[in-house]
Order: sequence, then structure tokens, then C-alpha cells
Amino acid sequence: MASRVWVPVVSGPLARYAAGYGSWLGARGYSRWAVSHRLWQLELLSGWLEREGFSPGELTAGRVGAFLAARRAAGYSSWLSVRSTVLPLEYLRELGVVPAAASPAVVGDPLERILADYRRYLVDERGLTELPVARYEAAARLFLTGRVSADGSGLERLDGADVSLFLAGECPKRSVSTARQVTAGLRSLLRYLYLTGAIPNPLVWAVPAVADLRDRSLPRGLEAAVVKRLLDSCDRRRTVGRRDYAVLLLLSRLGLRAGEVAAITLDDIDWRAGEVLIHNGKGRRDRRLPLPADVGAAIVSYLRRRPQIKDRALLLRVIAPAGGISRRGVSAIVGTACRRAGVPLVGSHALRHTAASEMLKFGASLQEIGEVLGHQQPRTTARYAKVDRETLRALARPWPEGGAA
Repeated sequence: MASRVWVPVVSGPLARYAAGYGSWLGARGYSRWAVSHRLWQLELLSGWLEREGFSPGELTAGRVGAFLAARRAAGYSSWLSVRSTVLPLEYLRELGVVPAAASPAVVGDPLERILADYRRYLVDERGLTELPVARYEAAARLFLTGRVSADGSGLERLDGADVSLFLAGECPKRSVSTARQVTAGLRSLLRYLYLTGAIPNPLVWAVPAVADLRDRSLPRGLEAAVVKRLLDSCDRRRTVGRRDYAVLLLLSRLGLRAGEVAAITLDDIDWRAGEVLIHNGKGRRDRRLPLPADVGAAIVSYLRRRPQIKDRALLLRVIAPAGGISRRGVSAIVGTACRRAGVPLVGSHALRHTAASEMLKFGASLQEIGEVLGHQQPRTTARYAKVDRETLRALARPWPEGGAA
């Protein structure tokens, strides 16, 4: 017998929106208990509006703050943060009842204005996708913070010494890969600032190259036994286990990036042709890959339990609000599987290396591997030639007799 859930009765100015709000929450994957809890919050907010004599249309950000302050002053311990009011306000804004949220205050902040213009340049002029834009913007914010005064001046005084001092302070604190991200982002920013006339001289020359150590070591893939332990750790009796199993197979069999797995939609799978459309996470060059039988079977198994919501993302979050998982969500699935399986913690990219190494082991050419992985440059794929130890052994020359060890 299903347990009964108490449903609060909402009165006051927001009463007419309570039923729709409950349905809206349910469609976003919230449980009946969570819907009941959120309706109780709506009742509290509606009661405060009624006592203060405000209509729903007067529920501005300032009045939301006053509602929360009143609860804190009364000694309550729940619904005290601005974050707690995000859901009811989002619903009421969708209906047009509450004024739209104010856009970020970039007009009066020179730094934010520069970053907003730079972001538009990266998206509109460079055609970059979300991940590289976020990385470039983070590097720009790091460099510009403290260098832009309140009146917007300061950039015209930048010189090579400023760039060198910044890198000397930041790069030693980072790994080689993140240091390379910072320098790449800084080069992009300096080109933009010179292009727009914000700095009088091109300063890209002041950004040195970070030593690329990738070709000095083998790609870090996982042994087949470790991958099997990760897959076996997924409890496929549960929906989340079926989803995680499909994610791990997409990573280890097709060598996808975490962002590429997260970007797959229901419409990207061509079941008749046995193909899946992959949206490249580093640009706008999509590619079609054959869908292996075991990967397809895992996806079908998950789809039989997948929540029926409007979101067309293939893989969904298990915690409300319902929607597609993110790139970080995919990486978290790999980390959780490592902990369940009792193996050393690795990132999702290790499974990408595993897929490339397995393809090489079974006779695929480097060109074919590069096409599957979506590499733009052949030299990127060439790293995996070092994994083929059997072929390399035939090329190794014997050690001279009597030579020093």
C-alpha cells in the first residue's frame, strides 16, 4: 500500500498558482514528498506577502530578501537562503507573474563588462563551444582582476613585465596541463585586447610556451581487468546502475570525451544504421560512429527505465530537477565507479586512452583511431604508437655486448 503524503493547502496571493507549481515540480522529477515540502514553502511565502500587503507582481529580489530576513529574525532554521527561493521564483517568472530576474550588473563594473564582451567575441567570432569559452574566461578573469580600475582604465599601461610576473606567479602552482590552459587563455585574451584597441601593443610575444611533456610518457589507459571491475560495479537492477554502465561503455568502447557523452541526445542514435552522432566537445565538427552491439544493448536497457520527461538528453540526472547530465556528472560517474570497484581513482579520459589502446591492439591504424577519437591533428594520435610494444620491440636495437648497463 502506497504511503500517504501530506499536501499543504496554500492560501493567500499565491494560492492560485499552487496546483500548477506542484505539477511543474513533478514534471521536473521531484518526488511527492519533495513537492509537498516545496508547496509548504510556497505557503510560507504567500502568507508573508499577504501580511505585508504585497501582490505577487511586487515580489522583487529585495522583497525576497526581506522575506528571508523575517524568517531568520523569527528564529526559523529552514528556507533561509536565497537559493531556497530559486524554484518558486523560476516558476512564477515563467508564468509572467513575478518580474524577470535582473541581469548581472555588468554595466557598472568595468571588469565584468570587459569579460562579457570577451565572452561574446569567443562565441560569435571564434565559434568556440562552452568548455573552451569557460576556460578562456577563467584565465582572463584571473589575469585582469586587480588590473582594471573602477573607471575602466589600467589596461593601456600593461606591458610584457606584467605578463611575465603573472605567469611566474601562477604556473608554478599548477600542473603542466592546467598551466598550458592558462597560457593559451592569456594569449587569446591579449590578442582580443589588442584587436579591440584596449592595449596599445601586441603582448602575445610575452607569453612563453609551456613545455609539452605529453610525448615523454605513455598514454595512461586501464587494463582490461580494471575496466571489467568498473563495469561489474554497476548495479544494473537499478536505473542509476544501468545509466552508469552505459556511460562507462561509451567511454571505454568508443573513446568519447566526458562532454561528448553528456551531449548525446535521443535523436543522435540511428538504430537502423547502428550509428551514433557525436558532437565534438572541442569544436563544431560532429562525427558519426558505429554503435557496438554491447553499447547499444546497454543503452536500450537504460532507456527501458529512463524517466519519461520532455528533455531529449539521452542520459539523465537521478536527482531532481530532472535533466541531462553534465560533463562533470560523467566524470563523477567514473570516480564513483572507481570507489565502488576498489581501484585507484582515475578520470574519464583514462577510459578514452583505454579505447585507443584496445583499437591499436586489434590492428586499427593510427588514422582510424584518430577518426574515432575525433583528433584534428595526426600527431595527437601518434602518441598511441608508443603503446604498441610488440611492434616497437622489433625496432629496438640489441644492447652492445660489454657495454655499460
